[in-house]
Amino acid sequence: MASVISSLRYLLADFIGEDDDAPPFLPEGLPQATVPIASEGIHLLMHYQGSSYAQLYVDRVRRFVGRRGVDEEMLGQIARLLALRMSYEDPIRIAQLKLAELESTPGDPRLPSVDVRKFRLDELIGALPAAVAEPALDVLQWAGWTHMRVSMRFSTKSRWGVRRLKIEASLRRWRLFSVRYAKERAWVERWLHMISHSLEKQPSAASAIVQTATMIQGYGDGYRRGLSDWHAIIDGLAKPTFDGVLPLADLAAAIAEARAAVTPEPRQVALKRTIAEIRARALSADANAAAG
Repeated sequence: MASVISSLRYLLADFIGEDDDAPPFLPEGLPQATVPIASEGIHLLMHYQGSSYAQLYVDRVRRFVGRRGVDEEMLGQIARLLALRMSYEDPIRIAQLKLAELESTPGDPRLPSVDVRKFRLDELIGALPAAVAEPALDVLQWAGWTHMRVSMRFSTKSRWGVRRLKIEASLRRWRLFSVRYAKERAWVERWLHMISHSLEKQPSAASAIVQTATMIQGYGDGYRRGLSDWHAIIDGLAKPTFDGVLPLADLAAAIAEARAAVTPEPRQVALKRTIAEIRARALSADANAAAG
């Protein structure tokens, strides 16, 4: 509940313009080896969304500072991957990056370029505020158009192209009200929750849980597949293990085996089969042990 309230506070501060440009302080007790990683994360998220959003990042990292079972390397990985997932790639972000690319070397004639990216239609609509996006998504679902591909040009070759990028980048103020942000916020909190559960229930698997964040990248179909594969592994192996339903003695090895079975195939046939086999082995071994 506290994490939801803090997220809403930062959202409101950004919207009404109370988000000053001062970066938040690093968490107290942060190991020296993690300082440059967290500092880079703050810098990234200041540019991505603003000071309040960077503060949310700091608050999330703080949960694991000094936590039993979290060494410097793991804390650094949490800080690095958290920043990457909080700066998820949407059209607004791509516009920001194109503008940053242009501003980094002004006057370079080789720099102006055109980037063409292909998004799913529901992905573009999902970047809008929920009040607008949700009715539109319902219509798309009814029409069967949610998976339709749409090409977007991100161009710095003309004044109009640059002006359009600035307009698109300025939409970041509405990002925290979007359908996509709500889903990303829920995913981040679930990932952090799974790390915490692992530290309590099976500490040896915590690092493997942290690294599952690398399964979700980019946008479009690749992003959707990664998200679906992540949920399949967490729901099929990690959560039931933490809940005491699945007797997996080595969750880290099971996650590695399942991740090795991930393919671009959208029906997840190999992954689902591997998860079923891992579960069957664990339940069989537990039944045999109980029998004697």
